[in-house]
Order: sequence, then structure tokens, then C-alpha cells
Amino acid sequence: MNVLKVLIVVESIDVDDSSGTKGRVALIKNMVRAGYDVTVLHYTQKEVLIEGVHCISIKENRFSRHFILSKIQRYIYRWFKYNIGVRQERKHGFSYTWINDSKTIAKAVESYNPDDFDMLWTFGKGTSFRMHAGVLRVPKWYSKWYAYVHDPYPQQLYPRPYNYVPEGYKKKRYFFRDMTQVAKYMVFPSVLLKEWMQSYFIDIDGKELIIPHQITEIPHTNIELPAYFTASKFTILHAGNLLDLRDPKPLVTAFKNFCALYPEAKSESNLIFIGKASIFDDYLQSEIKENSSICKSEDYVPFDQVYRMQQETTMNVILEATSEISPFLPGKFAHCVAANKPILLIGPYYSESKRLLGEAYPYTYEFKQIDELTQTMSTLYKAWKQGTIPKLDRPDLYEYLSTPYLKKSFEESLKN
Repeated sequence: MNVLKVLIVVESIDVDDSSGTKGRVALIKNMVRAGYDVTVLHYTQKEVLIEGVHCISIKENRFSRHFILSKIQRYIYRWFKYNIGVRQERKHGFSYTWINDSKTIAKAVESYNPDDFDMLWTFGKGTSFRMHAGVLRVPKWYSKWYAYVHDPYPQQLYPRPYNYVPEGYKKKRYFFRDMTQVAKYMVFPSVLLKEWMQSYFIDIDGKELIIPHQITEIPHTNIELPAYFTASKFTILHAGNLLDLRDPKPLVTAFKNFCALYPEAKSESNLIFIGKASIFDDYLQSEIKENSSICKSEDYVPFDQVYRMQQETTMNVILEATSEISPFLPGKFAHCVAANKPILLIGPYYSESKRLLGEAYPYTYEFKQIDELTQTMSTLYKAWKQGTIPKLDRPDLYEYLSTPYLKKSFEESLKN
């Protein structure tokens, strides 16, 4: 039997640069674990290696017209605080840098022969889909193109209360529409995200593929934990940046109420937030002054440390945006399932994480359910004291988020 050969075009493979990259690298590793021959063209702009993968760095074209214009734009903004790129994006939909990058990527992809591979995947991160734009310029790959969509695009298609409308949004929508029309598959990590995007782009119907964020084993021997993390304590851990709409107040309020009910818990419990600075820092610092059991990392924490803390904590928290729907599957969801610890999910009624955990799962809450959160902390604290803290124990989710489901999905997609 021939080995499946996969070409991947990815924004970055540096796992410490974003949560999105962590998810893409986990998926790449599981493709290798599934026995596939994987070649990665990446735009990390530095040499990065993944074991078992042919990693090839795409070098930025620093001699093109658009690169020179992007440099001029940066200098004018630095010197005069005037952004000449706004007019460019309004007219053409994209920045000078984005256009230069997509053309550079297209040239790199053009040099490969589709006959040598069974499929080509494109991975982006954040609001950038420049990898996809690069492949869109190379029609010979359309019949083997798996276009992975990690978030709604363009940004004005995020669910409320997100309300940002990017410059040149019409051009961005046309670009995405064109991609949905020519790619062989539109790949999503979430069923709700697929349904959300399909409501805007009808061509997704019939060519969708769901590949969730992946569990991948990460050795954590000899990884030193931060001083604020004590594995022997009753620990509630939120690992991830507090974006503007990820409000920690419900969690903090419930924890304060729990500590008031069990004063002895203050000395043997921790509520820990890990991530970069956010708009909630002043609030958290004021709460930390009143309750030393609440902790916040000073800045970004390396992924290997975070992953070990997720494995060692008493329970993990998934805090979603205060919205009517959360179609996103958080990257940390796979890490929390792998940790096999209780997950406290705080989010809207319509949520991909809630859908996967199921209606019978006992620890899902909407934002106003403070009393219920407090009660759960109290119940789990008493179980922890008795040494009977429950495990997540969801082999169905473990299989869905790892190689068995991945292999099955790949094989079925190739039949079409």
C-alpha cells in the first residue's frame, strides 16, 4: 500500500508564537503519527524542525515592489504617524505585506508538482489567510486543496458582540468566496464554525470536512513549574490569554464566594490565570491584593510549562467570550481532554465545546451562573480533600481529537 503524501503550506510552526500555531503543529504531528509522508512549507522566517517532517522555510521576497512599499509605509508611519496603507487596503482589500507574502507563497507552491502528492493543506493563524491566498494563485493544486479555516473570515463575520469591520472587507469576502468555490475541501475544527461560515458562503455545502484540534503527546520530564503553581494544592487553572470578551469576573466571583464558605481553603487553594497582559489586568491585580490565593502570570508562559501545569492541576477552565454563540473550538480543549481532569466550561448556550462535552456533562455554565459555579468548586474541593476528585474520563473525546478519527476522515475524503 502506498504511503499517503501530504504537502502543507503553513503560516508558522513555532509553537510559542500563538495558540493557533500550537494547534496546527499538533495536527501535523498526528499526520506523521498516522503514517503519512508530510512535507511542510512554512513562513516562520526562521529554521524550525518537527520530527519526522520535511520542513522547508519559505523566504520572504525582500526585493518586490510590494515589499518596498510596505517598508515605505512603516517608515512614514514611524516618522509622521500617518498610515498610507489604509487607502491601499480600502481599495484592494489587503496590505502591501499581505500581497507580497501571498505572491511569495504562490511561487513556492508553484515549484511543486501535484502528481507527487495526494493532498495539499493550507494553515493560517489569527486573521491571516495569506497561505490560502497563495494557493488560490496556483490553479493546478485546486483538485487536491484542503483549505483549513480556523476562525470566521473576514473579521466582520465574527458573532456579536464582536463588531470590527476591517478595511477592504468586500474584497476580503470575495477572496474567501473564491476559495470556497475552487478548493476540494473546506476544513473546520468545529461543526458550529462550519455551520456559521456556510450561512455566509453557500459553496461550502457538500465540501466540508471537520478535523478538530488534536491531542499530541508532549513529554514534560524535567520541566520546571513556576513558583506560583503548587501541584499539591486544590488548583483551578485558566491557561490562555484573556481576550477582550473573555471576562474572568464570573470565575473570580465564584472563587471568592467559595473561599468565604470554606475559609481554610484560602491556604490550600489557587485560582491561576496564565497569559499575556489584558484589559482585565487592573481588575485581577485588585482581586489578588484582597485574596492571595488568586494568581496571574506576569506575561506569556512557554507552552511546555503550560502543558505540564494543565496535566498537574486539579481542574482546567475553558472561558469563552461573552457572546450568544461560540462556534470556535478552543485550542486548549484538546489539551484539557488529554489532561483527564475536570473541565469547568463557562460560555454561551450555543458552544462547540459544550456540544462536544454533551448535555449530560455536569460542569458547564453560562456567565451569570455564579452560584452554580461556587457550588461546583465547593463539591470538588470536598472531593479533593477526600482524595476522590473525579477524572474527566472521556475516551470518546480522546479518540475524536487524535489519530484514529484523523485517519478515518482522511481516508473517507480521498474516496471522493
